[in-house]
Amino acid sequence: MNTKSTDPIRYIASYAPELKAQVQAMIDKNTLANYLEKKYPETHDIGSDKALRDYVMDLKNQYMRKSAPLSKIAFDNKIHVVNNALGLHSYVSRVQGGKLKSNNEIRIGSIFKKTPAAFLQMIVVHELAHLKEKDHNKAFYQLCQHMLSDYHQLEFDMRLYLTQLELN
Repeated sequence: MNTKSTDPIRYIASYAPELKAQVQAMIDKNTLANYLEKKYPETHDIGSDKALRDYVMDLKNQYMRKSAPLSKIAFDNKIHVVNNALGLHSYVSRVQGGKLKSNNEIRIGSIFKKTPAAFLQMIVVHELAHLKEKDHNKAFYQLCQHMLSDYHQLEFDMRLYLTQLELN
């Protein structure tokens, strides 16, 4: 299968060929949107940076209370799914008055302002996990699953959602 940037199935390019064939069949039959709407009927109502900050901090305090503080949490219009980024975490170190100051930031793509609630939660969990684990390694995904038991299924379904968005 072609996975160039105009191919919506690129969001699942690393998955098993059988799974990609099933998704392609749903696309061909025009049933992908119905599948997603039935499985994820409710969107969230987090539309502002303040509401996002409250939401992220609630999750952080529940699962990662002792992790580094966050200096900024916001939706970001500049994050484009095309660049394989859904959210960004950044760790910035600066020297201020002879002291080394560091800031952790989480920015979520604005596309997630109007998505099913489960997808926003999955993205936030992903970015929070990066506070402890910088790489996408086994420990990272274990932490994601600790915070969200169905993390892997949600990540896959979110990729299907992005595929459907691109088809529209």
